[in-house]
Amino acid sequence: MLFIGYDLGSSFIKATLIDSVKSKVLGTVSYPKKEMLINSIKEGWAEQSPMDWWDNIKVVTDLLFERTKVDRYKVVAIGIAYQMHGLVAVNQKGEAVRPSIIWCDSRAVEIGEIGFEELGKKKCCDELLNSPANFTASKLKWVQINEPSVYQRIHKIMLPGDFIAYKFSNEFTTTPMGLSEAILWDFKKNQLSKLIMDYYNFSYDLIPDIVPVFTKEVKIDKKIAEEFGFNPDVLLAYRAGDQPNNAFSMGVLHPGEIAATAGTSGVVYGLVGEDVYDEQNRVNVFAHINHTKVQKRLGVLLCVNGTGCAYRWLRDLLAKGVQFQYLEAQAATVSIGCDDLTFLPFGNGKERMLGDWTSGASFNNIQFNRHSSPHMIRACLEGIAFSLVYGIGYMKSLGLNPSCLKVGNDNMFQSEIFSQTIATLVEAEIEVRDSTGSLGAAWRAFYGMNQSTVENLSIKDGKIERTYVPDKNDKDALIGAYQKWATLFN
Repeated sequence: MLFIGYDLGSSFIKATLIDSVKSKVLGTVSYPKKEMLINSIKEGWAEQSPMDWWDNIKVVTDLLFERTKVDRYKVVAIGIAYQMHGLVAVNQKGEAVRPSIIWCDSRAVEIGEIGFEELGKKKCCDELLNSPANFTASKLKWVQINEPSVYQRIHKIMLPGDFIAYKFSNEFTTTPMGLSEAILWDFKKNQLSKLIMDYYNFSYDLIPDIVPVFTKEVKIDKKIAEEFGFNPDVLLAYRAGDQPNNAFSMGVLHPGEIAATAGTSGVVYGLVGEDVYDEQNRVNVFAHINHTKVQKRLGVLLCVNGTGCAYRWLRDLLAKGVQFQYLEAQAATVSIGCDDLTFLPFGNGKERMLGDWTSGASFNNIQFNRHSSPHMIRACLEGIAFSLVYGIGYMKSLGLNPSCLKVGNDNMFQSEIFSQTIATLVEAEIEVRDSTGSLGAAWRAFYGMNQSTVENLSIKDGKIERTYVPDKNDKDALIGAYQKWATLFN
């Protein structure tokens, strides 16, 4: 039987096809070739067209089957991973009434901060495990205040993955996990948050039907099945935000286990088995894929907005078009600490780990007679790594003490300098696994279709390709460079 996993990012859409009987990956493709456009009409804004996502889903599907040469009709289920925290607002016909306000858009920060104060920080943390902050609910409130005519046309609100599920099924649905990342879920009562819905004066009719993360309840629409060449009985068996999906794809299922990724943004995501929260909102807590009311599995998420996008920006500035392996080789010619050149990577909007503050990215202490492009490349790698190391300190305060970070092989963890820096400073091994978000979504669709045990499913994910261990020889030099960076950060 064939299963497709889609990973809807803000830069690319990936699709993976697997044969569950043979436990074999048949193919993975990514589209478009150049990163999808993010519109930023005003400072701090970030929008994308939901229909662009859908059009690219169609293209990436065609490319996948062109590559694999298998019969589309044999697909039995679809899994969807998606960029978190975005707002998609549609009318009764399912048409977007405005562009999606995506995860890195920071226009609603002040709305969330006011809500946190007026509702009461303790009450928010007790029920929501977070501040309303700059998440989906606050973005919707921004639309209500600033675009009242648009707001009046809204029939349903959805997360990006919900929108793709709607386009496949012609049904408006969402999940408890999705609502938790939107800050619309009450963890005390295990239901839609009355606290937020009433405070923001949202109609309860705006919320789609709530279905499980893994489900047999949602089928593909017959017309869409015909258009895609699929069997009309194909199920939409799974959907989840990209970071929980990534962690689950690494086999992160139990309290204390931690995954990380460094694509456009950098994320460290670890599991706890009880309600926790950070009153300063530097890290956030959401329902994990296998979270239930009886057995709590909560994901503590640290996010640095500018990681892969910062490194790509520097590459395009210095040597556009070259492979990242070339940058790695250049960086390796420079010693740890980059002769006192430091880089702060906070140039992609308001940062949660900075208390929703925009500092802007910067190279510091540039000396014209000492520093060259290899210094800048290594400083960029180290600065991004240092920011994640610093944030892991916040996670430790909530009881997460990583001894191992599980990561995929399709992001900045391909860099030895980057990975070794984190492993040495955190004093934890890093397991690089042959897995991607779309592969994880494909196997989760298999789970949703068959309702097999979560533990049995985890063994089907990618094998360990490489392990980084703390380097005792470089430890002192890295600690010294990190301390200089942290002083500048503070």
